[in-house]
Amino acid sequence: MALTGKSAVVTGAAMGIGKALSELLLENGAKVALLDVNDSAGQSLMESLNQQHGAGSALFLKCDVESEEQLKAAFQKTVETFGGIDILCNNAGIMNEGTWEKTVSINLMGVIRATYIALEYMNKLNGGKGGVIVMTASMAGLGPFITCPVYTATKSGVVGFTRAMAGASEVSGYGIRFNALCPAFVQTDLIANASANLGPFSHLAEVAGQIKEKLGVISVSEVAEGLMELVTDETKNGEALMILTKGKTYMQFPSLSK
Repeated sequence: MALTGKSAVVTGAAMGIGKALSELLLENGAKVALLDVNDSAGQSLMESLNQQHGAGSALFLKCDVESEEQLKAAFQKTVETFGGIDILCNNAGIMNEGTWEKTVSINLMGVIRATYIALEYMNKLNGGKGGVIVMTASMAGLGPFITCPVYTATKSGVVGFTRAMAGASEVSGYGIRFNALCPAFVQTDLIANASANLGPFSHLAEVAGQIKEKLGVISVSEVAEGLMELVTDETKNGEALMILTKGKTYMQFPSLSK
């Protein structure tokens, strides 16, 4: 998929990984709707991106992925502004074992909610143009992080949801590819504040530090490069791309159909 003239929606777009994803999409010719609860950071980013890429290239919409009403309004506004949606980056997420219900609500339910709303516009069976949906999962979705079981559960759910939706789309003819980014530790505020958000597992803070030391920390730009691969390569569907300091690996899963 060439990105020139395409329109994208990025959730959790104002900072960190979401900001990097948005910037790279714009650099490659797409227009981007920036969805985030952080009003000031979102507005500031929109202004900066529009200065760089031209007025109207970026649109900020304050939106909480826990709210179906806000998501529907944001997607509708995106379609009205850009004429459609070709790419969705389900990126919004938190890591807080102390408020596990909210972690599940944002990391997993928010992803499912945004995906289903996007399908209303993207699904070829509904008259959409098709496209690609990429989830920001985590390496925690591929193997358990003992310091954050709920975060692990949500990201495992995101990977499973991605793979199941990829198969459903292929068989049903939705014309939409589904892939997941699974980075290790990324240099963001989420990781910087992780030890304070372990809740009942705060006694494992030292273990978390050891895991981080072992795996290393990657930059948000490395994650964004992975996104570009999953978006532009039309052979990628149902993939989970693990991104480590030593490089990228596509995960191999057992097939239930063999």
